[in-house]
Amino acid sequence: MELRRVLKPMIACVGSFLLLGLCAATETPSKVLLVLEKNGTQLDLIDPVSLKTLAKMPAGQDPHEVIASADGKLAYISNYGGSQSSLHMISVVDLVEQKALAPIDLGALHGAHGLDFAGGELYFTAETNKVIGRYNPSTKEIDWVMGTGQDRTHMVWVAPSLDKIVTSNVSSATISIIELLPQPNRGFGPPPAGTPPGSAPAGPPQGAANRKSWEVTNVPVGRGSEGFDVSPDGKEIWTGNSQDGTVSIIDFAGKKVIQTSPISVKGANRLKFTPDGKLVLVSGLGMRPGATPSSPNLVVLDAASRKEVKQLSLGGGAAGILMDPDGSRAFVAVSGANKVAIVDLASLAVTGEIAPLGQPDGMAWAVRK
Repeated sequence: MELRRVLKPMIACVGSFLLLGLCAATETPSKVLLVLEKNGTQLDLIDPVSLKTLAKMPAGQDPHEVIASADGKLAYISNYGGSQSSLHMISVVDLVEQKALAPIDLGALHGAHGLDFAGGELYFTAETNKVIGRYNPSTKEIDWVMGTGQDRTHMVWVAPSLDKIVTSNVSSATISIIELLPQPNRGFGPPPAGTPPGSAPAGPPQGAANRKSWEVTNVPVGRGSEGFDVSPDGKEIWTGNSQDGTVSIIDFAGKKVIQTSPISVKGANRLKFTPDGKLVLVSGLGMRPGATPSSPNLVVLDAASRKEVKQLSLGGGAAGILMDPDGSRAFVAVSGANKVAIVDLASLAVTGEIAPLGQPDGMAWAVRK
């Protein structure tokens, strides 16, 4: 009995110490890889050098895409739920303190999916409403909403100049090019009542010469247009057409398709340019008839020739693609194999993986400033 009384507090102390050690998280580095696990409904913080998971945090219901704030301190996660979703939230994670914050309530906007962060604000698509919205973290308000009139407005890209926005619209088989353009002077209406005949017309309203308005051009592409990217030089938009097995190439300025090319992956899901603009990677979920475990899950295209230069079988359907900013490697979320594959962009070979993960998909970089 005496020995038991001595050992009991010692065991409790050791147990508390071990528990504290397990709960203690590693400090978030200045550059961290963010990976969403759909099955685990969590956000993983991964060291891009060691490829070790540093922390895991709740990501909300049905997380699909993630983006970091410009200062690298916050992560925003779209809680999707499908094109007729009842979900109206974007989850928020504090990357420094490594904890979930109160989510953003989108109110009447449902089915948030695509995300971009530009000009200090968060842009998002709301599929159910066929719109793009913009959230201001400073005022904590949605300060702008723009309709596309297209079905399943899915992914979004915002130009650094903030005057051009691109969306993919999966079920409408279109890419929307949305531009803030100067409006022509359409006259100033009749003179006010009581104005003497022959008097000089009233001048233009204040600011009329600088008036601008958003204009939407919907460019028809292939069926199931989903993942897309804008070339680094800003001249072209490439989109993968999951149902047609093709890639459509759009002249950005001309707002028209200039070429459609077949690709080897089944169910094209995401498409990304390498930072130098020379290569284009397209992932495939492999959902189309004829897909097998050995089917290519990733193809690499030469941007200049538009030809395939490499096919890779990653062992399962692939989704999100994230480029290392230094152009050395690409991270590909192999959702069907519960891992992230790492592709060396010089050799175009798989050189590593991050596993096991629960159906990884959306990924992003967070660089703290």
